[in-house]
Amino acid sequence: MTTAATSSVNKTRWLQLVFGVICMCMIANMQYGWTFFVNPMQEAHGWDRAAIQVAFSIFIVTETWLVPVEGWFVDKYGPRVVVLIGGVLCGLAWVLNSYATTLTTLYIGAALGGIGAGAVYGTCVGNSLKWFPDRRGLAAGITAAGFGAGSALTVIPIQNMIKNQGYDAAFFYFGIGQGVVITFLALFLMAPKKEQIAAVAAKVAASVKQSARDFSPKEMLTSPLFWVMYAMFVMMAAGGLMATAQLGPIAKDFGIADIPVSLIGITLPALTFAAAIDRVLNGLTRPFFGWVSDQIGRENTMFVAFAIEGVGIYALSVFGSNPVLFVILTGLVFFAWGEIYSLFPAMCGDAFGSKFATTNAGLLYTAKGTAALIVPFTSILTTMTGSWHAVFISAAALNIIAAVMALLVLKPLAAAHGKRAKQASAKVVAAE
Repeated sequence: MTTAATSSVNKTRWLQLVFGVICMCMIANMQYGWTFFVNPMQEAHGWDRAAIQVAFSIFIVTETWLVPVEGWFVDKYGPRVVVLIGGVLCGLAWVLNSYATTLTTLYIGAALGGIGAGAVYGTCVGNSLKWFPDRRGLAAGITAAGFGAGSALTVIPIQNMIKNQGYDAAFFYFGIGQGVVITFLALFLMAPKKEQIAAVAAKVAASVKQSARDFSPKEMLTSPLFWVMYAMFVMMAAGGLMATAQLGPIAKDFGIADIPVSLIGITLPALTFAAAIDRVLNGLTRPFFGWVSDQIGRENTMFVAFAIEGVGIYALSVFGSNPVLFVILTGLVFFAWGEIYSLFPAMCGDAFGSKFATTNAGLLYTAKGTAALIVPFTSILTTMTGSWHAVFISAAALNIIAAVMALLVLKPLAAAHGKRAKQASAKVVAAE
């Protein structure tokens, strides 16, 4: 490939990455803005908090478990039509939420939103893995950062609209706005041709082992490596999703939600401050740890990040009733959690190849949906025990176990998997 052609490919792939990031920003509120709607809906309708959080679980389950199906369409027909349909569903979901007067309607809206958000999320992450075989960790991290930090700028506007116009108005207007942006940008998305990425694929760092061949989804599902990654993904996602969905209720139960906190020259109520910082750090961690993993390897990076997450969650359970420490520690928790959405997709692409990257990464992403089933039980466990302590301890333990597994189980398993793939590829070449 000529220098001019390589330059053209680089411009195209970075532009595709930007489009994907913006689309991810538009679906971010559907998960990270949810916590602000829980208490207002409870007060307006008298619904039980755990029943409201069932909608969050439905959203996460439909967002994640259908991604492999959506990924199959992307791998076969390209990203444009899938994201276009996803944008329409995302807008429709929040508009429906704004009119919901029953839990059934709320659950239907959650399902539609989950399908739409999953179509956007899975497509954009999968597309980044295909365009950047040489920088999968960084590209997946930047794309996932749009989802992690995309709601940071709208934390205060959403809260103000809920306060001044009601939660239904916030659902309606933000839903329409987000849906319109996604459907417009979908028109410009495209997948790379094989010859466009052939040159950059050879520039992978030695610390990151790439598969010698492409694995179909069926082949991947028979691999022990996939299921170890899946189990670790569930363990890590559970604690973070609990914090995401329950941040508002946790702050309220700690009695510090509205207490002013002054940090870095800014003074805001503790919950508002925590939510804003959490979203920024949850976004920054994804390209940061993605880039680190491109340099030192996925498993080594997982060990460091997962261990920090475990310590952070435990510290939050002990010191979270202090408003300043609540803001700082939730920031640490989100920073050490968000990287799972860059590290696991990147490792999936490394281990199982680029050809079916969207479908394969989508299958792994369903682990987030499995973890989401745990979220409603955190409210029940808290009610039974009278505090959040048992929930925090359980989440911290899962994170520490996952950190140890990264080095002692995942790393040797990945090495053996790569060796077998290389041997199989060499046999095919020799036969030809």
